[in-house]
This record gives sequence, C-alpha cells and structure tokens, in this order.
Amino acid sequence: MTAIKHALQRDIFTPNDERLLSIVNVCKAGKKKKNCFLCATVTTERPVQVKVVKVKKSDKGDFYKRQIAWALRDLAVVDAKDAIKENPEFDLHFEKIYKWVASSTAEKNTFISCIWKLNQRYLRKKIDFVNVSSQLLEELPKVTEESVPSGENQSVAGGDEEAVDEYQELNAREEQDIEIMMEGCEYAISNAEAFAEKLSRELQVLDGANIQSIMASEKQVNILMQLLDEALKEVDQIELKLSSYEEMLQSVKEQMDQISESNHLIHLSNTNIVKLLSEIEFLVNHMDLAKGHIKALQEGDLASSRGIEACTNAADALLQCMNVALRPGHDMLLAVKQQQQRFSDLREHFARRLANHLNNVFVQQGHDQSSTLAQHSVELTLPNHHPFHRDLLRYAKLMEWLKSTDYAKYEGLTKNYMDYLSRLYEREIKDFFEVAKIKMTGTTKESKKFGLHGSSGKLTGSTSSLNKLSVQSSGSRRSQSSSLLDMGNMSASDLDVADRTKFDKIFEQVLSELEPLCLAEQDFISKFFKLQQHQSLPGTMTEAEDLDGGTPSRQHNSGVPLPVSSEKDMIRQMMTKIFRCIEPELNNLIALGDKIDSFNSLYMLVKMSHHVWTAQNVDPASFLSTTLGNVLVTVKRNFDKCISNQIRQMEEVKISKKSKVGILPFVAEFEEFAGLAESIFKNAERRGDLDKAYTKLIRGVFVNVEKVANESQKTPRDVVMMENFHHIFATLSRLKISCLEAEKKEAKQKYTDHLQSYVIYSLGQPLEKLNHFFEGVEARVAQGIREEEVSYQLAFNKQELRKVIKEYPGKEVKKGLDNLYKKVDKHLCEEENLLQVVWHSMQDEFIRQYKHFEGLIARCYPGSGVTMEFTIQDILDYCSSIAQSH
Repeated sequence: MTAIKHALQRDIFTPNDERLLSIVNVCKAGKKKKNCFLCATVTTERPVQVKVVKVKKSDKGDFYKRQIAWALRDLAVVDAKDAIKENPEFDLHFEKIYKWVASSTAEKNTFISCIWKLNQRYLRKKIDFVNVSSQLLEELPKVTEESVPSGENQSVAGGDEEAVDEYQELNAREEQDIEIMMEGCEYAISNAEAFAEKLSRELQVLDGANIQSIMASEKQVNILMQLLDEALKEVDQIELKLSSYEEMLQSVKEQMDQISESNHLIHLSNTNIVKLLSEIEFLVNHMDLAKGHIKALQEGDLASSRGIEACTNAADALLQCMNVALRPGHDMLLAVKQQQQRFSDLREHFARRLANHLNNVFVQQGHDQSSTLAQHSVELTLPNHHPFHRDLLRYAKLMEWLKSTDYAKYEGLTKNYMDYLSRLYEREIKDFFEVAKIKMTGTTKESKKFGLHGSSGKLTGSTSSLNKLSVQSSGSRRSQSSSLLDMGNMSASDLDVADRTKFDKIFEQVLSELEPLCLAEQDFISKFFKLQQHQSLPGTMTEAEDLDGGTPSRQHNSGVPLPVSSEKDMIRQMMTKIFRCIEPELNNLIALGDKIDSFNSLYMLVKMSHHVWTAQNVDPASFLSTTLGNVLVTVKRNFDKCISNQIRQMEEVKISKKSKVGILPFVAEFEEFAGLAESIFKNAERRGDLDKAYTKLIRGVFVNVEKVANESQKTPRDVVMMENFHHIFATLSRLKISCLEAEKKEAKQKYTDHLQSYVIYSLGQPLEKLNHFFEGVEARVAQGIREEEVSYQLAFNKQELRKVIKEYPGKEVKKGLDNLYKKVDKHLCEEENLLQVVWHSMQDEFIRQYKHFEGLIARCYPGSGVTMEFTIQDILDYCSSIAQSH
C-alpha cells in the first residue's frame, strides 16, 4: 500500500499541487468486484481545498487515472455501518449515496479517522459521522504560537527584557540640570572632549567634598549605630512574643483548616446532590411515559375516533421520549437502557398493531366498494371514494409517526394499499369503460359487432381485422354513393350530427369522471402517506426503483425522510400502479370511437387536448398529466391517419365512364369535413393541427380534381374543373377558414378560367362556317393585306360573305342556340346549379363575337351593305326564350 500511495502521489497528485493524506482500497457494494482507491487530499496552496478523489487503474495499462473528485464540504454523512463489530462496508453521502466495501476494516477506520480530522481542521460545516467508534473521533490538538516553543523567540525575548532593565528614562529634574550645565558650557556640543574633561574634574571635586563630609559626621554615625542596636534588641523581643502567639494560633489554624475542609466537602456533596437531582428530574420528565399512553398503545381502539386520537397522542409522546437528547453518560445507566428497550418494545408492538389494522381496513374497503359497483354498471359514473378517504385520513398522523419510526412497515402498508386499490380500481374502471362502449355502440349486440365481449370491455382481434371490419361496416352503409373514407368513417347522411354529438358527450363524460377520480386519489395519497407533491426542492434521487411495487428501494435506516423530488416520484409511481389500467382502456375506447367513425378523432383530439392542458396547468409532472399526454399522442396519430386515408382515397377514386361527373365525392367529403371540423375546433387549443390538416387536404383535393378532369370521357374537362372549383370556392367562402385564404382565391381563379374556356369552346359550334370565314379574313390581314382590300380576295369577296351569312338566318341561329343549351344542360350537374350562369356567359360571349363580326364587315367590306340576318336584340330574345322554354 505504501508503494501505491507513493506512486499515486507522484503520478496524479503532485502535478496538481495536492498532497495525499490517506488512501483506502474499495469496491462498490453489491456489484462486480472492480477495485479502485479513495484518496483524501489537500492542496498545497492557500486557501486549502480538501477533496475525496476516486482513482482507478486504467484498462489499457498499469498506470492510474483520476476518475472523479468530490469536495469535502459536499460530504453530508459518513456511515460506518457498525461501531462495534468489524465491518469493511461504509457509505459516503454526497449528492447521492455511494456504498463502498473496503479491502480491510483497518484501512476503512484509518480513512474515516483522516476524514474526521480534516473536517475538524478545515471545515466550518460539520459532517455527521454515523456508526463510528468514539475512539476514532479524537480531538486534534490546537496548534497555536503558545504551544510551539521556539528557542530563538525565547532568546530574543530575554534580550529585550535585559534591554528594558538597563535603560532608565530621565526625569524632569535631571533633564533640567543637564540643560543648565550645557548652557554654562557653550562649547559642549562643538568640543565634546573638553566638555567631558571639565565634567570629570568637577566630579573629582565633588567626591573629595563628600569624603570630608563623611569624616566630619563620624559622631553622628556612632550615635546612629547605638540606636540601631537598641532597635534590634526590641525586635528580638517582639519576635519572641510573636513566636509564642504563633504557637498558640497553630492549633486554632489546624482546627479552622479541618472546619474549612469539612465545609468544602459539605458544599461539594450538596452540589452533587443538586446535580444528581437535576439529572433524575430530566430523565423522569423526558423519559417517563404516562400509563394512559401505554395503555392506548397496547390496547387502544383503532376503529373509533376517540381511540385514534388517544393512540395518536400516545404515539407522539412515545416518539418524544425516544428522541430525547440524552446527556453524556445517560446511555450507560441501566434504568435508561431498560426504559429505552421498553419504548422500543412498545413502538414495535404498536407499529405491528397499526399495520395489521390498516391492512384490514384496506381489505374491507375492497369488499365494501365492490358491492356498490352494481348500481354504477348501468350509469356512466365512477364510484365515489371520498367516504373511504375521509375515514382513512383519520390515521394520517399515525402514518406519519410510522414513517418516521418504522419505515419497513410503512413501506409494507404502501405496497398493500397499492395492491388492494389497484385491483379495486381495475374492476371499477373496466366496468365503467364497458358501459361507455355500450353507450357508444348503442346495444350489447352492436358492441359485439364492433369487437367487444365480456365485462372487461377490451377490443379483440388484430389491427388488420379491426380495419377489415371498419371497411365492411362503412361500405354497407354507403351502397348508393362512393365515399372518400373507407376506414371506419361514415358520411353525414349515415351518421348524423346527433350521433357524433352523442359520442362527444360520452367521451367528455369519460374524461370528466376520470380526472377528479385521479386528482382525489393523488391528493389522498399525498395526505395519508405524508408525501409532498407541490413543492420542488433539490434532493438526492435514489439510484434503483422497484418497478413492481412502484416504490424506490432504500438502503438507509428507518426514519430517514425522503427528499421532496423522490417523494413526488413515489406519488407518481403509486398512481401508475393503482391506475395502471386507465391508459390501455382509454386507448381501447379511442380505437372503438375511431372504428365507429374516423371523424370522431376530431372530437377526441379537441377534448383530450383541453384536458391535457388543464392537467398540465395543475402539475405538469403528475400521473394524470403524463397519462393523458400519452393518450393524446395516440389520438393525434389517429387524426393524422384519418387525414392520410382521405388523401390516399382521393388518389384512388374512380369515375363512371357512362354518366356525367358532377361534384366529385371527395370534394363533397371535404366540405363535410371542414364544416364539422370548424364546429368542433372553435376556440380549441390544437387549432394548429387542424390548419396543417386543411393544407394537406386542400392540396390533395386540387391535384385530384385536375386528375379526374383529365381522365373524364363523358364530361368535358372544363366542366369538371369549373363545377368542382366553384363548389370548393363556395365552401371556403362560407366557412371563412383563415389559413385557406390563398387556396380560396386560387379556387375562384380556376373556376373563372375554366368557365371562360368552356364558353369559348362551346360557342364555336353554332356559327361554325361564319367563324371559319372570319378567321380566314383575320389571317389575310395578319399576312399584311389591307382590310379594305380583303374583299378583292376570291375566297373572301362580297359574294362569299353573303353566301355564308345566308346560311345563318335568325331561325337557324335560334335552333343552334337551342341545341347548344341542351348540350350544356347535359354537361352540367344539377347540384351545383350553374346552368344559368354558364348560359348568361355564353350570351355575353355570343354578343361579343357578333359585334366583332360586324366590326370586321364594316372595316373589310365598307359600303357593301352586307349585314347579319339577325340583330343583338334577336340574340337576347333567342337566349331568353330558350332559357324559359327549358
């Protein structure tokens, strides 16, 4: 290990200016034994950063690589698993829980001890050390300047003290004397040697004077000495007296010391008694559970409101006693240990009793609720679970207590609740959807016809058989006319607005019944199981989830609360298991509605979009929002399929070769679709989807109208184009669809162009020879012959002109116009009623041609006196009489 530590320091941490303090060889718990190293490091530069680094051996060679690093300040908990027994497992709680198994317990303890010391030294935030031996958690010695002696510092300090002792500051009198002396010697500053010599001489004079004075006062000294001797004798006498007094007081002192010691012991004893009394009062006040609470926990009635309240108060009191913060040494007292054991036994007993009672309540609810299914079997309503929720919410506080004290039983109750309620809701929801399907199809026989059987209400058969049945049912109802939609859609003549409105109401009622049911159950789960559902706070997500039970798997101790995000996930997973049948049942119902009439996908798209939008406004991540969103995808797919089928069948449409075309079936179907869609999508959230469908459909209609017109043999191409585009233009003008304004203008233009083309083509027949004659005249003029010289051409002289004009007297013109009217009448269909419009256009065009012919005669045959044998007024009369006669 030393060699590895040296290699890691050299290869990984030294280049990053880090120092490796401790290392442990670990592998992940419960997985394949892939070893790696956890290293505790500190940076060599300030500010010091402490990290825990995971180092792994590279797969390509023998060198090590740095895999991931965590800052020590992000470490929340260190769990050693067992503080007494040797156990190589330990957990580190960073942003999530990492579980490790060390190669040895000694390495684990060394590493945890290092982490504890680094936390004590560098971090303000304290890390929680759980299940760690107290021997590993030793206080680091505080390193201060006082605790680190330095000889150099001491020597320096000693020299400073001597310097302080030698230096004495001058007082005011000394300063004044020095100033006076220096003033008397002006040369003191300029000649320091002379000044010093003068001072030396004066000092010698003063010393001599002092000696003389001492010799003169010898008598006074002798007298002083005698007085001192007498004083010493007096002192000796006083000392003798004091010694005798001291001997007398010695015994008193010993007695007083004994009394003082006795008083100290008495005071110490009193203090200890007070402290002991305080400790006993603390333990009695905080760890004494009332007999009434004990009785409630052992025998309390969990069925009555009063009993539930008593049990709730007793459980709270028990939890307070168990969670009391004991002072150091309390846990070593036998009485405390016995009381804690008694509390644990009470908690286990009451938790078991509460779990059994609630399990019985869940089972009884399933039986009671099943008895109410019969009365809802004929009505499109779901049973109300509010009374059951109301009764269970009385236990909400007890569930919160159970969650914090015994998570295993709390989790067991959660799974049992999901198991019982999922079966109950599955029966209710399947019966509910069975009723909805029967109401949609009318009777039980009709429901069997559409592929329903049994109480489950599921659609049977494969997708191909469903489509086959759809085509057969729709084909039998449209035997008199070809239809655009053969995938389960019916025209308005077969399935009227009332039937579609009935389907819409049933589908809306289904969604309206499911939505409050899901919201009420989700709200109950949140309140009863004490799970937060509306707040979004950062939390650690669990790594594994129990897909069967729908609850996250846990490796933490009981009583540790879940993060908020995990609780929201738990609510969603519980709802998913309880209502696991809603999504497939909705999909089956949607498939049935689409089979009955593919136009039903429009109703379902609008209703489902509205309910998804409402659910997402409440909680975008809720079960209801997610489930409805998934079903909405299916509805949108059916809607797109309906549009694709219409376009495909436009391309496959065949027309009769023996009868006139008239309004094409898919043009009429587009009108029906657009009218229905506009009524359904009024103020809908998914208007954009409809606009896209409109664009696809109208393009398909335009292309296929032109295709059918080109293939038509009985009816002229211009008539097919004119009638159908007139119908499309009228439809778009009536519905006022904003996204199809450009297509409306295009339809109008095509209608106008083909009307004009048909009129010109048809009018060439009544005056055919006259048309050919004047076409020859215009050809000669175009070749460069002057208009007044055309009459000199042999083929176009006046005699030829008179001959052609005589062939078209008024009677003949009227006969030709009458034949033309009959022919146009045969070409046009009655539905569109364009005969008079076309006839009026032909009248105008005929008059325009007449004026053109007269103009050519006037220019090319001036003064010839040649005129047509009928006038414009004759043309108007002919056209009017023909129209009236027919």
